[in-house]
Amino acid sequence: MNYAEYIEINAEKRFRKPIIIGTRISVYDVLSWLANGMSVSEIIEDFPELNETQIKACLSYAADKEHKLKIVS
Repeated sequence: MNYAEYIEINAEKRFRKPIIIGTRISVYDVLSWLANGMSVSEIIEDFPELNETQIKACLSYAADKEHKLKIVS
């Protein structure tokens, strides 16, 4: 998935945190909701401006960032 189609970093929104394009909802928000047990359908029910593809883009973004982390000894 090309998460860049769904996620942006905008200096004027959410203090440069990655957000879902067209919203003020951050990737962190979505990941936090999932980590706290919300299902994709529950998130969409609470935030109808989101869709499943955008939520998957957040997961893809997080996986990519994890993959690129450097471990310093």
